[in-house]
Amino acid sequence: MKTVTIYTDGACSGNPGPGGWGAILEWNGAEKELSGGEANTTNNRMELLGVITALEALREPCVVELYSDSKYVIDALEKRWVYGWQARGWKKADKKPALNVDLWQRLLPLVERHEMHYHWVKGHADNEKNNRCDKMAVAESKKYQ
Repeated sequence: MKTVTIYTDGACSGNPGPGGWGAILEWNGAEKELSGGEANTTNNRMELLGVITALEALREPCVVELYSDSKYVIDALEKRWVYGWQARGWKKADKKPALNVDLWQRLLPLVERHEMHYHWVKGHADNEKNNRCDKMAVAESKKYQ
């Protein structure tokens, strides 16, 4: 299987408010940038959409090294919290409803297709590609302000 490295970030001006996401996919020395946004959304939705859209761009199963500064996304997947939410009818351990169920339902089949490796990176720090994703996400969010 090919190994693809993916960096993603989401941004939101207000929460909810106008938001954007950015993603960089790397394979075999080549890079592809993807970005998008919505007029009325949340930061977590944008974080999820960055990952979803990047994984949807892959045409075959891959080993994926996913880098994100979203603890929400990385922890839910790496610690498998999302599978518990799903098993409980999209309720969290505290019995409160899980958020963004529509996006988690879209994401789970994508992560099942690939061999996923999750990496949390500190946001707005020294990870150049995460910072590039942040710039793309902010630029997309400004289109809706």
